[in-house]
Amino acid sequence: MLLAIAAIIAGLILLVWSADRFVDGAAATARHLGMPTLLIGMVIIGFGTSAPELAVSAMAASDGNPGLALGNAYGSNITNIALIVGLVAIVSPIMVHSQVLRKELPLLLLLCAIAGGQLIDGELSRIDGWVLLAVFAAVMGWSIIQGIRGKGDALGGDTEAELDAHPMPLKAALLWLVAGLVLLILSSRLLVWGSVYVAQSLGVSDLIIGLTIVAIGTSLPELASSIAAVRKNEHDLILGNILGSGIFNTLAVVGLAATIHPLSVPMEVLYRDWVVMTTLTAALLVMGLRIFSAERSISRVEGAILLATYVGYTSYLVSTVVR
Repeated sequence: MLLAIAAIIAGLILLVWSADRFVDGAAATARHLGMPTLLIGMVIIGFGTSAPELAVSAMAASDGNPGLALGNAYGSNITNIALIVGLVAIVSPIMVHSQVLRKELPLLLLLCAIAGGQLIDGELSRIDGWVLLAVFAAVMGWSIIQGIRGKGDALGGDTEAELDAHPMPLKAALLWLVAGLVLLILSSRLLVWGSVYVAQSLGVSDLIIGLTIVAIGTSLPELASSIAAVRKNEHDLILGNILGSGIFNTLAVVGLAATIHPLSVPMEVLYRDWVVMTTLTAALLVMGLRIFSAERSISRVEGAILLATYVGYTSYLVSTVVR
């Protein structure tokens, strides 16, 4: 048991670190190869913080642990909105820009509806997985086109300044690209093994482990980037990162896991976890609208409500294990 717990801790630390190195190496390599800064920002860095979720869910699916794969994806979305946005809003109210209200939030709500429709029959087939991946490709293509036309929320300028400020030689970039990918796979394997072992030893479902411990661990990159954005007073990056990660988790992470191995879905995922994830997404939209206020923001009180929701949800999950 102690070895498995150590594997979880080491796996999480190595997972976050290797994901960061992989993204740095990929961005620098793309820069050397002449890839447009816009694409680097949107594709590599914009969704790079979701690399841990992708690696862990893919590994869990290949090992035949559907609960861990789904729990990690949906649990990360819940953690990102309720825990991370809640904490950040308590520290500093988050301004919500019109682009987010018009595009990203409604899109994520629509994707939640699609995900719920796929869960009704109690399984995610390979066809379901390919549908999710196809929708993800369409969303990415649309986002890139919008960014090229100057209508998107691309991170081009910030990304270019960051890459220029910290140039990386091509050899070093390739080294970190390969090493980061290898370590990402190895750390995912370590984390999945430890999580499944602990779950089986304690008689806890791998779904609960995925929704709690693994989801929090794989959400650490989003937490780190949100804290950095608060310190720089760049509130638009906070929601952009959280919503981008939500889109990636809902489509790419679950889609890839289902194409690797069809997933049987416990009904509590639909009537409990999916409902919580969708409700939190809708709550963000309502908070951002603030119809009777000229200032659209997520206030400290609303942040406290989100955080309390996360504490209540997690406490309920723990209570299902204890009793």
